[in-house]
Amino acid sequence: EFYQLDCEVSFMSRDEFFDLVEPLFVELTEQIAGKKIQQTPFPRIPFKQAMEEYGSDRPDLRFGLKLVDVTAWGNASDFKVFATAPFVRALKIDGGHEWSRKQIEEEFEDTAKRAHAKGLAWMKFVDGTADGGVAKFFSEEQLSALKQSLSLTENCIVFFVADEWEVSCKALGAVRDYAGKKLELADQNVIAWAWIVDFPFFEKNSETGKIDFGHNPFSMPQGGLEALNSQNPLDILADQYDIIANGLELSSGAVRNKDPEVMYKAFEIAGYSKEQVDEKFGHMIDAFEYGAPPHCGFAPGIERLVMVLKGETNIRTVIPFPKNQKAEEPMMGSPAFVDEAQLKELGIQLRKQV
Repeated sequence: EFYQLDCEVSFMSRDEFFDLVEPLFVELTEQIAGKKIQQTPFPRIPFKQAMEEYGSDRPDLRFGLKLVDVTAWGNASDFKVFATAPFVRALKIDGGHEWSRKQIEEEFEDTAKRAHAKGLAWMKFVDGTADGGVAKFFSEEQLSALKQSLSLTENCIVFFVADEWEVSCKALGAVRDYAGKKLELADQNVIAWAWIVDFPFFEKNSETGKIDFGHNPFSMPQGGLEALNSQNPLDILADQYDIIANGLELSSGAVRNKDPEVMYKAFEIAGYSKEQVDEKFGHMIDAFEYGAPPHCGFAPGIERLVMVLKGETNIRTVIPFPKNQKAEEPMMGSPAFVDEAQLKELGIQLRKQV
């Protein structure tokens, strides 16, 4: 249930490609969906910035609620959870002071925990005075510094997540998304298109501790072979990008790697030998040896595009004859029973699951 419209071009840079395809999405938004576009040209947000400010690499930009790094403030406090945390992030929500402790725990804290946070700290500001939650662990001077750094209003709530970088971003980002929906902050007649750029080319595997590819191994690393030879792998950025809208990713794309030498080196850093690369991707390497033009592209998901244009929240509503939760297609009665004769004809032998 996933259709893509592939678009590839030669002899274009990333930014030239963006300039080429943006008018298509503008026309679809204004002429087909009859909606407004929040900003043109579409914003280009680095991955790291998107994660640290919105807690997501596909943020809904129709409303603000930006995350703020308050690690230095938290580490300098006597509150052990913050003092020992590698990262402390805060999210201010105006009017949230009216939420009850029960709402905070059952709705917001549960949201953060489902995003792998250990907990969700909070404090309210009522008529400018800190109250409730973890407020009692901080001095007036510390609370005053927090007010200044977050530009706090008289009446608001501040949520905190203290954890590793990724969890602190994603968990508080999930709280941001929940608050945006609860408060109905997003204009349903607006589509906020944006490009997310500068993804990390490599990442450290959390289980093995080894270097692995972050996203698409066949994209071009920024800086090319020189970067692969001289930089810390975890500092290298990929020439990859996503186009997003209203909290959904419509497509991933990249400037493609067309250089066999760069490809061999990238896979070597990720722990692959030349022989392994040749075995798995020899056909591609052979083709590139004859010369390939610089090229880039993307492949938008058609169903997701229709979802955004129609303002739907469930992809099944825009798919004709969608499968149910059991992967069954009621209209055609599939999947159907396959008899032994059919299996034998195709040379398929079934094994019982142990």
